Amino acid sequence: MKIIIAGAGEVGFHLAKLLSYESQDITLIDTNKESLSYAEGHLDIRVLKGDATSISVLKEAHVDHSDLVIGVTASETTNITLCMLAKQLGSKRTIARISNTEFVEYRDEIAFTELGIDELISPEELAAAEIQLLLNQSAFNDTYEFEEGLLIMVGVSLPRGAPFIGKMVKEAARVFPELHFMPIALQRRGTQYTLIPRGDTEFREEDQVYFITDRKGVDELYKLTGKKKEEIRNVMVLGGSKVGVKAARDLCEKRFNVKLIEQDKTKAFDIADLLPNALVINGDCRNVELLEEESLESMDAFIAVTGNSETNIMSCLVAKSKNIKKTIALVENMDYFQLSHSIGVDTLINKKLLAANNIFRHIRKGEVVALTRLNNLNAEILEFVVNETSEVNGELIKELDFPREAIIGGVIRSGEGIIALGDFRIRQGDRVVVCCLPSAIPKVEKLFL
Repeated sequence: MKIIIAGAGEVGFHLAKLLSYESQDITLIDTNKESLSYAEGHLDIRVLKGDATSISVLKEAHVDHSDLVIGVTASETTNITLCMLAKQLGSKRTIARISNTEFVEYRDEIAFTELGIDELISPEELAAAEIQLLLNQSAFNDTYEFEEGLLIMVGVSLPRGAPFIGKMVKEAARVFPELHFMPIALQRRGTQYTLIPRGDTEFREEDQVYFITDRKGVDELYKLTGKKKEEIRNVMVLGGSKVGVKAARDLCEKRFNVKLIEQDKTKAFDIADLLPNALVINGDCRNVELLEEESLESMDAFIAVTGNSETNIMSCLVAKSKNIKKTIALVENMDYFQLSHSIGVDTLINKKLLAANNIFRHIRKGEVVALTRLNNLNAEILEFVVNETSEVNGELIKELDFPREAIIGGVIRSGEGIIALGDFRIRQGDRVVVCCLPSAIPKVEKLFL
């Protein structure tokens, strides 16, 4: 694919990095010469210095032959204008990163596609949604919903004494005669290798395991992983960033009791006007005494979303020392993100990765309707729609020439999530959730074309 990315900041560079690994034809546009020089020196891509909204620059980038134009500059106005121009100049598909979450909320009322914008992506909106999902499944450290929860992906670190420990996958499955979950990926403690589990794969203590399950299977997984489903009502949010305000607003609407701490006095007053159902406190979020005065110990969850990754991590560690059930830290540094399973915080979230996940489904072949990359694991979960011409159409799963590095986790059919085993026959219109390692992606995509 020929892909043009406007914006060589953190999101743009991260996207270009991921896409260049897949040998995509990437052109990166930015006005900052240093950012472009760094990208050109580290990635196998073409760089172009200039204004992304300049028609001559876009023509120099061969926008008329592009399959996808992605606007991820710091200015949402630039991103929107770029997409409108790119579509007029012949680009097949456009994606704009926006910071105003209202655009996402009212996308049904405003026909953005008629303006030339095929997709709007708000990293802040994605991060706030991720936070809410994590609080709903409080015992798990990673989660993702397919088709509004018909199938759910959850990630969990197996604690000592969990009933799974020492059992093979096929043995663990026998514990429940009606199977409502499927292990799809696993990483051993202290390794960087991702395994696609099979029947003879053994679960070990502190394995990071990802499961696909339906709504019934969530309770089974709580039992089998030795985790407790904690009720979360009282939430403390650290930082009045866009993510913090959006998350607090969403949680208030779901009847959570929310306290938000913001250091800037003027900003704190503005947020208090925006969130009448939340208690907004003006204070230094690094002050442990302040946190204790504001009843940190009585909180069920602690969410740190200031603009400083180190502050977020350290604050969550303080909260963890007070036996808070769930801690979530927003981190910008991808190096910290790689330590997510050992750093001591329940979950780290990263806006760049969330945005990249959302954009990646537009790059995959076949009709991909959802995609998520597993935290710190070298694997992707894709949701494919089965077409009449797809090789998998009409076939039993056990008879498919499916690569060893991939596994079908579940199928959504007629509004129902199904954990599909070998004797399940795939049909046209099914939505099939597949977990695969990078080496298997081309072969899996071919099966669903």
